Amino acid sequence: MADKDQVESILRQQGYHDYKWLDPWEIVVAEWVRMKCEFGCPSYGKVASCPPNNPSVEECRRFFSEYKRALVLHFQMIAPEKAERKTWSARTNLKLIKLEREVFLAGFHKAFLLIMDSCELCAECVPDRVRCKEPRLSRPSPEGMSVDVFTTVRKVGYPIEVLTDPNQTMNRYAFLMVE
Repeated sequence: MADKDQVESILRQQGYHDYKWLDPWEIVVAEWVRMKCEFGCPSYGKVASCPPNNPSVEECRRFFSEYKRALVLHFQMIAPEKAERKTWSARTNLKLIKLEREVFLAGFHKAFLLIMDSCELCAECVPDRVRCKEPRLSRPSPEGMSVDVFTTVRKVGYPIEVLTDPNQTMNRYAFLMVE
């Protein structure tokens, strides 16, 4: 319990209040998520931290099985303009990367973040990990790691729906694998 309290203290210090703990076995990994990446996502093959640069679906399952504790962090935003959404996502993801670092420095050597959107740290991304300009900061999204975000966050009581209008409230989620 002390470990959990320590992580929650870091979360509060960094201004995070909307999060829930979950057991990593509750994270749903599914083949269909990877197919949606490959056939429908504009980042596929264009972003170094997105498929096909990511582990296979089976490797993703094994990755999650190596953890005992994880957090899902919830973010809400209304951003009708694409540029506004992109700026908000990039800023939020940079803050999340700092959170991952703080949790790591607190002694949680396995801390690993799945950011809430595709990376987009750089104005122009390269399509492979070898040439990534920010390899220390770049992280995959949950979807890039084959996570069925819809089913997973609903399991812990968070809202999520398919948005049909850019004026609707977005519910975005990041996952912090802790230990």
